[in-house]
Amino acid sequence: MSVFLFFITLCYKIYIMKVLCSILVLIIAAALSGCSKHPETEVTVLFEDGAYPSAVEHNGTYYYIMQGPRVGVLTLYSSSDISKIAQGETRDILKSEDYKMHNFYSPELHRIKDKWYVYFEADDGDNTDNHQLYVLENPSDDPMSGEWSLHGPIITDKDWNFGLHPSTFVVKDRQYLIWSGWPKRRIENETQCIFIAEMSNPWTTKSERVMISQPEYEWERQWINPDGSRSPYPIFVNENPQPMVSPDGRKIIIAYSASGIWTVYNTLGILSASTDADLLNPTSWVKLPEPQFTSDNTDSIYGTSNIAIIPSSDFSEYIMLYQAKQRDSEGEEHQSVRMKRIVCNEQGFPVFGKP
Repeated sequence: MSVFLFFITLCYKIYIMKVLCSILVLIIAAALSGCSKHPETEVTVLFEDGAYPSAVEHNGTYYYIMQGPRVGVLTLYSSSDISKIAQGETRDILKSEDYKMHNFYSPELHRIKDKWYVYFEADDGDNTDNHQLYVLENPSDDPMSGEWSLHGPIITDKDWNFGLHPSTFVVKDRQYLIWSGWPKRRIENETQCIFIAEMSNPWTTKSERVMISQPEYEWERQWINPDGSRSPYPIFVNENPQPMVSPDGRKIIIAYSASGIWTVYNTLGILSASTDADLLNPTSWVKLPEPQFTSDNTDSIYGTSNIAIIPSSDFSEYIMLYQAKQRDSEGEEHQSVRMKRIVCNEQGFPVFGKP
């Protein structure tokens, strides 16, 4: 009888263990399911129409600017929730008629030494020869108030002061300007490269420009679409450099857009250098040989480039804003600004995932 009871007890314990194991498996599966919905995979459309997004978080508020649908106006947005920035407060900070300037492209917002700056490109109406870089300054703690004053054009090249897509970063108390430009005036084709110069203040360069990237890989030199549509002449593109410092502070990483923005091949490239290196030496910079953040299906979404990256307070994750294109059922192209959360890998490089 005791043997029978022992057997029954043993079977009962085995049954209980199986039940517990099943419950444990369900718990783990639920946890893994939650991981699969990590914010890195979730995409939010911020603006159905917009390009070149830029944002800064300051004291719990997100401030945002972009190349928007309103031609000849630079508009600043603010909200405590970046995902609702389109519904936030707005302020127009520059209009064409204010300074008789035109073609406001790729504005970027920066906070440097307790002041606000917006770097952008503009011209007098001739965007072929007279397109240059400018910066607005505001000493107010809140960029939605206070006065914005204009500086520029920023001198980037004494021979031909043409410039596109300005950005800036500070490393070891030295400020640098980065932008896209041409090695020389266009004659038969056009090659946009990434340049860098050190600055003496936020609107003055103090060094000669140095080229740190030019279109060299096939994925950087696409200018003809699969359907044959193209620019009037060959244009090879590295443009819109976007800097970030790695979480450990050891690398400066520059994401840039490559190949023609009018093509389905427009994509993202990465440059990096040690923050201890001479950043004005082209050999300090290393380019990743493969494009980043590419779409598996260009029929669905493409042109995922022109990004902005906003770090969390502890640098454990980042908010990435980016530009993307899609075609509707009738083949019409639509350009939107989107948001997703990303992290950095052990080497300090951002892990973009899929668009």
